Amino acid sequence: MKRILGLDLGTNSIGWALVNEAENTDEKSSIVKLGVRVNPLTVDEQKNFEIGKSIPTNAARTLKRNARRNLQRYKLRRDYLIKCLREYGWIDSDTMLYEWGNHTTFETYRLRAKAVTEEISLEELGRVLLMINKKRGYKSCRKVKSSDEGQLIDSMEIAMDLYHNDMTPGEYVYSLLSKGKKYVPAFYRSDLLNEFDRIWNCQSVYYPDILTPQFKELVRGKNAQGTSKLFKQQYNLFTADNKEKDKRLQAYRRRTDALKKRLDIEDVAAALCDVNKDVNASSGYLGAISDRSKKLFFNKQTVGQFLMSKLDKDSHFSV
Repeated sequence: MKRILGLDLGTNSIGWALVNEAENTDEKSSIVKLGVRVNPLTVDEQKNFEIGKSIPTNAARTLKRNARRNLQRYKLRRDYLIKCLREYGWIDSDTMLYEWGNHTTFETYRLRAKAVTEEISLEELGRVLLMINKKRGYKSCRKVKSSDEGQLIDSMEIAMDLYHNDMTPGEYVYSLLSKGKKYVPAFYRSDLLNEFDRIWNCQSVYYPDILTPQFKELVRGKNAQGTSKLFKQQYNLFTADNKEKDKRLQAYRRRTDALKKRLDIEDVAAALCDVNKDVNASSGYLGAISDRSKKLFFNKQTVGQFLMSKLDKDSHFSV
């Protein structure tokens, strides 16, 4: 008697059967057991399965579980805060913790901005705290120097140095490298774009036919490769090579010199490529958040004051 396992492998199911096959006339063939396992795949999962890609079946469930967990934590935070406010007598069970009545769409935002400079009632302050409790922001990742260089570097502290000393990120790093430092800190995206504009404005005096406002709109914010390609396509210009032993020092010296004196157009293109490279290396979404935080700091505004100023100008402003 020969025992055979038969498999029918499909994209949505696997059929199987274990049979005994007779090898002579005295024996009788029989089915030992059979069955089918169905894979309820989505369209995307089926396509991935057919081309041999792995299917992380738990990924979707993990995302949904995390969403449920975050919602539960938000509700617990809110319930605990309301309990504390009631316990200390700021609100009672009849207090309305939402906007009600005509022309009160942004009343809580208004109270939040007003509370910074004027007195509001404890009940109104409770509403403001509930709004802040809803969106708590995120904890910023601070940049750290290497162990032999010591202290923490905070991007806001660097932004203040740039502002008070009228420096660009390129000048700041060049001063560090010239002193033998090796660490290059992270910069706000807005400071890097400001450096791009300053280099462009300075060098456009010498090359007005090349560094035009129209060409600037094409180049500003592109990645390094895209910037280099645009110079080649528009003016058949190649970026200057970096031939010194310390290539990084030369690159930042070039960015520094581009703010003060005339450079060869190839060196200007190389400097702009380097700045754009740093712009694209900065975080997009979180970088925009950081830039907004920097503006609040320099404008001496709170988040609530900033939001209310935008909503006063445009009631459809996306918060």
